[in-house]
Amino acid sequence: MKGVLLVFVAFMSLGCLAQGHAEWGFEYRQKLGFLAAHRGTMGHLPAHHAWAGEFSYFKRVSGRKQWHALCGFPYVGGTFFGGSVGNNEILGTYLGAYGFIEFPFFSSKHYEFVGKMGSGLGYTNKVFDKEDNPKNVAMSTHFNALICIGLKSHFKFNRNKITVGLDMTHFSNGASKVPNLGVNLPYVSLGYARSIQQKERDSIVVQNVVPLRKWLFAVTVIGSAKEMFPTGRKKYPVYALSAGLRWFSRPKVGLETSLDLISKQAIFAYRPEIEKDQWGILQMGAYIGYLLPLDQLHFALGMGIYVKDKYQPEDFMYHRVGLRYYFPNGINTQVVLKSHWARADYVEWGIGYTFNFKQ
Repeated sequence: MKGVLLVFVAFMSLGCLAQGHAEWGFEYRQKLGFLAAHRGTMGHLPAHHAWAGEFSYFKRVSGRKQWHALCGFPYVGGTFFGGSVGNNEILGTYLGAYGFIEFPFFSSKHYEFVGKMGSGLGYTNKVFDKEDNPKNVAMSTHFNALICIGLKSHFKFNRNKITVGLDMTHFSNGASKVPNLGVNLPYVSLGYARSIQQKERDSIVVQNVVPLRKWLFAVTVIGSAKEMFPTGRKKYPVYALSAGLRWFSRPKVGLETSLDLISKQAIFAYRPEIEKDQWGILQMGAYIGYLLPLDQLHFALGMGIYVKDKYQPEDFMYHRVGLRYYFPNGINTQVVLKSHWARADYVEWGIGYTFNFKQ
């Protein structure tokens, strides 16, 4: 079931593939990097450089939607990933597939500078095991979410491109099972891309569905599951309610703020010698974030501060990155990773409603 849900993230990233395209083609990139030991307990893991290869299929959006032109006619597509992460003996090798979008920041006839975001599903052949692999504190499940964020330069020669990139590739199971410190990999890359077909962009423009310069009141109900250390314990449910306001100043710029109520049942397992009740474990947070609407699919990124956190099992700040999909009637669904800096807390599976939303 967990693997099916993680694949859903990749399909959300690929949702805009159906919008049409002005060109399409393929790219191969060779990547060199290292394992970033973002916690002291991971200091023994980096053993050698991380090597990886990526093969991608890309399309450039056609112009049928208003956000296509506003975002510089970005590229969308899918990538297959394969390689090492810096320690084959303990961490093994990784395979993965993810959907992506690349936004052009600067474009000319022979050069293009783009920013890339992608998410999908990854697989590793080695995970934590108390007897056979106790030093793998980074990963405890074979299937994990894969996230890639980076920058690329395209040097264009007719239909050919030489690409140079810098990205951060991340694998994590969202703390559904511990240990899960995650794998963070800064990579540099060199690649070659070939456009197979090029054609004129469509002249039809369909307006965005986002109401502009209007405060939108929204409520989201969230559910998830989380394990706590030590390993081998049961999974604890997470219940949360987020209520707040959203404001879109321009078709591709939005802000949101919310009050979050979080009942994380795993806190009962934190310092079990202390007697706790449901009110005591309830966390309250104040959150602010940035929204990037891509028609009905929205990218969300932000951070919050706990204003009530009696037992303080993690840091005083939390972060969110993920996707929401809005239906014309105001209902939205979301898949969002909640974390404390580079350490995942849990995946927020949510359904919400925007009360004064109109297409």
